Amino acid sequence: MTTGSSSNTGPTHKLVEAGVTLLIALFGVIVIVGSLKAGINWGAEGPRAGFFPFYIGLFIVASSAINLWNGMREGNDRLFAEWGQLRQVLSVVIPTAIYVGAMPFIGLYVASIIFIAWFMRWLGKYRWLTVLAVAFGMPIVTYFIFERWFMVPLPKGPVEEWLGI
Repeated sequence: MTTGSSSNTGPTHKLVEAGVTLLIALFGVIVIVGSLKAGINWGAEGPRAGFFPFYIGLFIVASSAINLWNGMREGNDRLFAEWGQLRQVLSVVIPTAIYVGAMPFIGLYVASIIFIAWFMRWLGKYRWLTVLAVAFGMPIVTYFIFERWFMVPLPKGPVEEWLGI
């Protein structure tokens, strides 16, 4: 499989495992901090809102520490992926994250038009006529199926409100 890079360099398994483990530990710390704000003791009605999440957060942090320890002890210095392969992954992950992040502000339909058009033109190299047909056609079909037929409202932005849909 061609990756666009023949350098055979990139992050090792150990480095990637450590990074993911630390991110999961950070999530556990965020859960713990949020739980402390909500209260982790017992109230008159029983445990407060942060009681169970606090212990789950502790479990996440402790598990991450164990995983980090085990990951660093093992001699797994094999290549995880080449930089060219990671660029290919990021070429999908970054636009998808932007799509999800933009959706609350510009709505599902406009975000989907931009997202579909971007991928079809940039990654798929489709002709503009095909790109525009699919990029506008899919959100229109989605609108009719969900909003009109199933009567399920989907996130809308300023353009949809301006159009009255």
